[in-house]
Amino acid sequence: MLDKTMIFSLGEEKDDQIKAGLTIVYDALRQKGYNPINQIVGYILSEDPTYITTYNNARNIISKIDRDDLLEALVKSYLNV
Repeated sequence: MLDKTMIFSLGEEKDDQIKAGLTIVYDALRQKGYNPINQIVGYILSEDPTYITTYNNARNIISKIDRDDLLEALVKSYLNV
């Protein structure tokens, strides 16, 4: 009989999905001639989707990512945790 509580987490899977989406957005911005870092930071700070191009469905992709989850994934990645 199991007497320990099982832990269920989708954290790593969610981070992988965020990374995949953010990579698409980054590439779309770069291909359209924008500075992707500046545009993504502008979007994160303002949550204004017009910072993101509609090219390759990038605006729709980033709008489906919860901003808090995005920030969490970015900080975890930066700190390698």
